[in-house]
Amino acid sequence: MPQHTLLSGKIHRATVTHCELHYEGSCAIDEDLLDASGIREFEQIAIWNINNGERFSTYAIKAARGSGIISINGSAARRASTGDLVIIAAFVGLDASELDSHKPQLVFVDENNRQIELRQHIPTQQP
Repeated sequence: MPQHTLLSGKIHRATVTHCELHYEGSCAIDEDLLDASGIREFEQIAIWNINNGERFSTYAIKAARGSGIISINGSAARRASTGDLVIIAAFVGLDASELDSHKPQLVFVDENNRQIELRQHIPTQQP
């Protein structure tokens, strides 16, 4: 049966707190944000840099719970700077029978990467 790839979780407009070029790779994310978004440690994630337009993929690792850390590590550290705003997203493959009941976890954060809102839908916008 064909799979459809849908957004499963997103952290919207997080602030990059660290860039560690000589780390082995990944993106360290405050464990509170991982839990809220449903993103699991070692899961593949897409990162979209709002400041410079860079788009890249890596995997998530846990940062200390409540720390507000968003650390872009390894070669990806060349695609972001401390203070940049990023969107972090994960996706899931679903079959047709799962599509109508699927609800992504959308986490909105403040300037300190503290959750301020959690949604399970994306409002439709009129042009």
